[in-house]
Amino acid sequence: MQQSETQETTDLFRRNGLPWMTAEAQDSDVVVSSRIRLARNYRKVPFPNRADFEQLAAVLQVTDGVIPVVEQAAHQHLSRFALDHLTKLQRDVLIDKRLITNNLAKNPQDRAAYISDDASISLLVNEEDHLRIACRTSGLALEEAYETASAIDDAFESRLDIAFDEKMGYLTSCPTNLGTGLRASVVLHLPGLVFTRNMTNIINISQQLGLTVRGLYSDDNEVYGNLFRVSNQLTLGFSEQEIIDNLKSAVTEITANERRARKALALYMKEHLEDDIWRAYGVLRYARLLTEKEVLALFSKVRLGIDMRLIEEVSADCFPDVLIGSRASWLQNRAGTENLSKNELDKLRAETVREALAAHPGRRARAALK
Repeated sequence: MQQSETQETTDLFRRNGLPWMTAEAQDSDVVVSSRIRLARNYRKVPFPNRADFEQLAAVLQVTDGVIPVVEQAAHQHLSRFALDHLTKLQRDVLIDKRLITNNLAKNPQDRAAYISDDASISLLVNEEDHLRIACRTSGLALEEAYETASAIDDAFESRLDIAFDEKMGYLTSCPTNLGTGLRASVVLHLPGLVFTRNMTNIINISQQLGLTVRGLYSDDNEVYGNLFRVSNQLTLGFSEQEIIDNLKSAVTEITANERRARKALALYMKEHLEDDIWRAYGVLRYARLLTEKEVLALFSKVRLGIDMRLIEEVSADCFPDVLIGSRASWLQNRAGTENLSKNELDKLRAETVREALAAHPGRRARAALK
């Protein structure tokens, strides 16, 4: 398959959704997505932070040559995005879709990303490591993501000399990635545990299990949207299966606790819960001005209402459209300019959210249309 740069026309910059993300996956009422990331480096080449531009260009060139084999292994077409050929807004959109990193975008020369048509796979070249393979799935499906990542990894190893040590495992620029070079993570929606003030316990227990829990959207003092990423801390001394099993076991327990918290809220605070959820839906459905933080807070309540079957006017499949569509970078890219006032951004954000809700009608809304 012939890889190509399609940054001007690709749906990645025209559509705010993520095609691979669906609300019909395993445990998707709590587990938004799963991701497996592998860090790999090429033997006898300095890590990207120590390599010169000539060496970085050589890494990019040899990677380009293997992509057709990788596409066959992944059963996906991969579009090539040279970071220095993208506008800042386009790079920011890819960051907000979590397809590239700030680190890759910060130094775009001789950096590239290969992204599958459904955006479930991204290969970053010359980020912190020469190669980072990231595969994503909806819901709790770490094994599925790992199977794809492993097939891609095998394709690279069949053609390139990967830096590996018999004692240390895969050699990486950051010591915490030594060993398997694997980072497994899941994104969880935990409004029940946040409202019942149990997140501190979850975070403390996760640390004891060698896991980290961080807010997906957060600042120093607050997590927005009740979205959390749980991932493994270390890779050295553990097999890939051990890392995945440990994370999956912890996520299964957290999911059970979240569902218990939701049941308690429905039992003891039913009217207050329903009022909060419907007020949030009303604001998102009809507001003309919305900030990013407002959208995250309000849509967390709406998503809870959808998953608890209190709201059937809209489908949970609108989730990625709302999240991505509320980001400033996406709105600026949609408008074709960075020079939007706060009022213009808030107006366009409210319009985008209304469109996302209307584009994904729920069961009750679909019935009303018949």
